[in-house]
Amino acid sequence: MSTATYTVKGMTCGHCVSSVKEEVSEVAGVTNVEVDLATGLLTVDSDAPVDPAKIVAAVEEAGYEVANS
Repeated sequence: MSTATYTVKGMTCGHCVSSVKEEVSEVAGVTNVEVDLATGLLTVDSDAPVDPAKIVAAVEEAGYEVANS
């Protein structure tokens, strides 16, 4: 099991959270996605490490941006 966290910028409502969760959930290998609207924290669980670029691309597909860490 692998867990990675990201900070998403631009989310303002529950619909934003749903959009991010939906897109990130479709990334191959992802088993669970949690999004905290208040902090912008995106937590991604997977069976094995997932390429961060795929997570960033999924967030961007939802219309948001991952903050540089």
